[in-house]
Amino acid sequence: MPARILPAIMRPGPQPHCEGAVPRRTVLAGLLAIPAAAAAQTEAPIFSPDRPIRIVVPTGAGGITDILARIVANRLGARLGVPVVVDNRPGASGIIGTEAVVRARPDGTTLLMVYPSHPVNPALKAHLPYDTERDLAPISIVTTVALVLLVPRDSPDQDVVGLIARARRERLNYASVGSGSLAHLAAELFRGMAGLEMTHIPFRSAPEAHTALMRGEVAMFLDPPITTLPLLRGGQVRAIGVTTRSRMAALPEVPTIAEAALPGYEVLGWNGLLAPAGTPAPIIARLNEELRGILAEPEIRRRLAQHGTEPAPTTPEEFAAIIHADIAKWGRVVREAGINPD
Repeated sequence: MPARILPAIMRPGPQPHCEGAVPRRTVLAGLLAIPAAAAAQTEAPIFSPDRPIRIVVPTGAGGITDILARIVANRLGARLGVPVVVDNRPGASGIIGTEAVVRARPDGTTLLMVYPSHPVNPALKAHLPYDTERDLAPISIVTTVALVLLVPRDSPDQDVVGLIARARRERLNYASVGSGSLAHLAAELFRGMAGLEMTHIPFRSAPEAHTALMRGEVAMFLDPPITTLPLLRGGQVRAIGVTTRSRMAALPEVPTIAEAALPGYEVLGWNGLLAPAGTPAPIIARLNEELRGILAEPEIRRRLAQHGTEPAPTTPEEFAAIIHADIAKWGRVVREAGINPD
């Protein structure tokens, strides 16, 4: 700065002295410290013990999405040093809970744990109260979960090829846990790629679908490992395929549907963490970092494996791309299946 515009207290040269005057060096140091002090006041901690975090789960308690949210909440709270609570807001295929987060303040204190219906709802719901991509900020996928193609224990279909061949001779039924569920859309994708005509039989819950399958009332049911594995161990049903790109670690002897009969077939559901749109980038980055750390912990990985899920952390950008691609994919499946939006 040119000397001619420096304040008098900062100009070189002799200065008058008076009783109680503050030394020039002290005043100069104080002035230089003002910007740093102001910055320190505005840079409050991203997360603070007096600002609890709420993870909204748009399903009821006890399901896999709720279980995952509670695992994450417990470890996230410990790592950040803040209280983290789970808030179940079930209803309308996850829309009620999601809308609550969309309307929340974007400050990192309200998060959303979504499940596979999240990218499906834009195709199934004619009037969503939010824009799935615009109104939410992705943080990371938490876990992925595939489906297992089940048939009755005494089914004549020994493999996927046999099932498809029989479905071409006669119209078969398949079960789901409701219209628009991942099981429903996975079966529709299977039906469409195989060029089949099949009848969809929706049930209110997985146990009801299992019962129908075991009775032979339906020919097939695509079900997550968490509820499939106990039935397989008990010999109540048989697995003839999985929806992953490569074989499932829990069922290494079961081929993928793609390798068995339908190249390119893949269905992978996921649970992920999001925040309201407008949440500052440093907050998103910190949450992503902590979530990655949580999912790398051996004990957490062990617990997730018990539930038939795989940790699958992503960057926020990768997660956004996956959401975008899945919205397009399931929208196409819904249209081709002739499923009318509500």
